[in-house]
Amino acid sequence: MSDVRGFAVVTGASSGIGLELSVLFARNGFDLLLCAEDDGLEVAAERCRQEGAAVATVQRDLRTPEAVEDLYTLITAAGRPVEAAAVNAGVGRGGAFVDTPFTDLLEVVELNVVSTLHLTHKLLSDMVARNAGRLLLTSSIASTMPGAFQAVYNASKSFVQSLAEALQEELKDSEVTVTSLMPGATETNFFHRAGMDDTQIGQSSKDDPVDVAQQGFDAFMSGKKKVVAASAKTKLQEAANSVLPDAVKAKMHRQMAEPGNVDS
Repeated sequence: MSDVRGFAVVTGASSGIGLELSVLFARNGFDLLLCAEDDGLEVAAERCRQEGAAVATVQRDLRTPEAVEDLYTLITAAGRPVEAAAVNAGVGRGGAFVDTPFTDLLEVVELNVVSTLHLTHKLLSDMVARNAGRLLLTSSIASTMPGAFQAVYNASKSFVQSLAEALQEELKDSEVTVTSLMPGATETNFFHRAGMDDTQIGQSSKDDPVDVAQQGFDAFMSGKKKVVAASAKTKLQEAANSVLPDAVKAKMHRQMAEPGNVDS
């Protein structure tokens, strides 16, 4: 890797928003360490190399603390300060809460909450010690509403969003920035992996991950606190969620996420 370029870390980098963020980092002068659990990671790395970046890959499932520690060890082994990091890895699970195996729900918490907290603490501690760095946390507009039939996922993103906002206040007098990226429904494999193909939201038109990543990257590099991405529909939904009662939002979410509710 070249010390002339910046050094950035992206998790969940093999597809979707994480892949498009990685390409933008590469295109804008960063070398990269990319992490994901699947074999698509090497394809993502090659796309970034085509943009002129030196790229290292770490294939790990970050649901375990040991994997996060291993990732951090490899990050520090690069011998370069992390100037920018996108903590983006996440997973969803649709369906009724009581009908979903507890192990499936726990996996959402382990990845979206515990690993995000763990890696954020590691990376941010180093950034604060240097008084320099940018951190992007992938939240969601799901964080703004109770997620009937997607209960644990929405709760996990509420944690991420609250964490981001708290850190922004703690670090407001430093040179370290924290930005939360709040996408709406995005055209990735997220809903298929979450078992939500037979839902309204699973079958609806969705935002382009290229647009989501571009808006997120621009806000991140500008040091903004949050960005709701990408379409006007998504931005309008987030604005409405700021004023609607929670009970109304939970009912609305049920209509979007209840299995088999695709024609109502």
